[in-house]
Amino acid sequence: MNPFLSKILVDIARKRLEKKQVNEPVSKKQIIPLVRKFEVEVSHAIKEYIFILIGVFSAGFGLKGFLLPNNFIDGGATGISLLLENITTLNLGVLLILVNAPFLFLASRTIGKKFALRSICAIALLAIVVHFVNYPTITEDKLLIAIFGGFFLGLGIGMSMRGGSVIDGTEVLAIFLSRKLSLTIGDVLFLINILIFSVGAYVLSIEVALYAILTYLSAAKTVDFVVDGVEEYIGVTIISNEHVALRYMLTKKLGRACTIYAGKGGYGQSGESYDKDIIYTIITRLEMAKLQTEIDKIDKNAFIVMGVVKDLKGGMIKKKPLK
Repeated sequence: MNPFLSKILVDIARKRLEKKQVNEPVSKKQIIPLVRKFEVEVSHAIKEYIFILIGVFSAGFGLKGFLLPNNFIDGGATGISLLLENITTLNLGVLLILVNAPFLFLASRTIGKKFALRSICAIALLAIVVHFVNYPTITEDKLLIAIFGGFFLGLGIGMSMRGGSVIDGTEVLAIFLSRKLSLTIGDVLFLINILIFSVGAYVLSIEVALYAILTYLSAAKTVDFVVDGVEEYIGVTIISNEHVALRYMLTKKLGRACTIYAGKGGYGQSGESYDKDIIYTIITRLEMAKLQTEIDKIDKNAFIVMGVVKDLKGGMIKKKPLK
């Protein structure tokens, strides 16, 4: 970290400790943990706001380079704003703030004030970018507009999400309603967008609404790609009598880390439980076929449970590339 910034962090840490410990000397051992904490917070905040900046300018490019010049709409709060722009005299930048305001208030009450504050900054910046930045109109081909307009808008939404904010407030509403109703977040978003596209078909035209659905699908797939990545992680639990050979195969042949659980089998001829090692490892979806082949070589009857892992932190996933 920059020496000047480090000095500032040390001074902040010292002042905080002095407030807590009146008339007591502050030692270096007390300051170092706080400085490290501040360094982590600052570095993470910088990285997150870089993600938000990239997301805002990407979404602005999708809007002004593709959708706006051709009177296209999208789903979510952005779609509502685009729809209102077509039937009112208000500027899109103003509409983005007005439409998202209720969702951001809801976010501050249900998710957290820090999240809501970042989202306010992201949406306000998007409104400024849409109003003041002049992007070139890329194409007038409707199919290209729908696909690539959705792609850049989805890239912007995904990058903003990785930065800990949203630039489309309907996701907040979907989270809130999913807790109240027996519906998933995806189901709620789908219903909201069906309503938006129906209004779009009535106000504009059925053709515009159909292209809007294509734009929404392109954006949704891009968001999934940006947030989850191409290497979606899969948690694999393996239960087999050949657990020693399977562990050796994972760690030595495939170069994968694994965890061994001490479990008990509950199904046997005598009806009594018996000791059994359970192997847990994490791989990417692209590596599933190779792992399955290696498991079958050792034990075709191995019991395997697989599930998508949304996020990872710490530990060791692999030592070397899978061949």
